[in-house]
Amino acid sequence: MSIYENVGGAAAVRATVDDFYVRILGDPNLAPFFSEIDMHKLKSHQRRFTAAAVGGTERYVGRDMASVHAGLRIADADFDAVVNHLIDTLAGLGVPAEIIDQIGATVAPLRAEIVTEVVVKQPSAI
Repeated sequence: MSIYENVGGAAAVRATVDDFYVRILGDPNLAPFFSEIDMHKLKSHQRRFTAAAVGGTERYVGRDMASVHAGLRIADADFDAVVNHLIDTLAGLGVPAEIIDQIGATVAPLRAEIVTEVVVKQPSAI
């Protein structure tokens, strides 16, 4: 059985995406990335992408992750915050930890395509 089937199919994906974006837009560090975005369109794309990524029958035919996120200056901390919101969303919807881990394994490789901003920490003064 696919992750898609295990979590409840289309209804579960819709609930996940809706809750996920409530969390993202409520995060003052992430909300600015979405200020000029058509959220209805984005959620539709996200539902298709998520369904396809977790084994649903839906096909994602959108742009690749690098193109979608190019120029947004997304840093590792931003990516980590999004992943944490996804984990919190899934846990809040009662998705078992084992399945959350499987979903995390599909998200982790996307870091290289999404993160474009390199933040260099300055050494602290002694």
